[in-house]
Amino acid sequence: MKLIRFIGIYDKTDLLINIAKILTEMSKKVLIIDFTVNQKARYIVPTIEPTISYITSYEDIDVAVGFQSIEQIKGYLGTTKLAYDYILMDIDMAERIKETQEGISRNYFVTSFDVYSLKKGIEILSEIKEHITLTKVLFSKGMLKEEDDYLNYLSLGYKIEWNETRIYFPIENGDLSVLYENQRVQKIKFRRLSSEYKDSLIFIVQQILEEKSEVSIRRVVRNIEKTF
Repeated sequence: MKLIRFIGIYDKTDLLINIAKILTEMSKKVLIIDFTVNQKARYIVPTIEPTISYITSYEDIDVAVGFQSIEQIKGYLGTTKLAYDYILMDIDMAERIKETQEGISRNYFVTSFDVYSLKKGIEILSEIKEHITLTKVLFSKGMLKEEDDYLNYLSLGYKIEWNETRIYFPIENGDLSVLYENQRVQKIKFRRLSSEYKDSLIFIVQQILEEKSEVSIRRVVRNIEKTF
């Protein structure tokens, strides 16, 4: 079982759902945990009987909402070991980072370049007293070097090590309207997403799976595009 954290204030719900969709289509068992303050997954992911805390299934992806820790989820399921290949955690609080340190395979820092997302996201990381290595996932219109330089400047002096790899997702490229439509119809569809968005999804999945080749992942994405 691999644990992957997606850290930051920027909205990450659709990103995690799309990553999980590719993984499940590759016969991986995936759990998404929404550890965020606003718990957007409660409103985006369909469920029959929502309670304070619950796990629901969405196109073969399990989604946990309302839990404060992985131990609580184990208690909810009545097990001492979670039977998932991958657990994707959506985190926007320093406390959750501190509580989920053990066994982490990868950390991603997800942000756009509005000042609130940048400064609040770095503020969360500044509370971490232990060294943390992160890969940047950047939602940007221009993908400018100046934007990345500003993020590096904000993170100076903290126990943060940035991986050299930067993963960019385009904004104002029509992808948001596709994601909003997916939310309304409660389906995970890739057909009208931009090639840049899908390329970045594929790259993250390739990292998570630790595969040298992306060919099989691209094949899965093409199959998802054909559905609905």
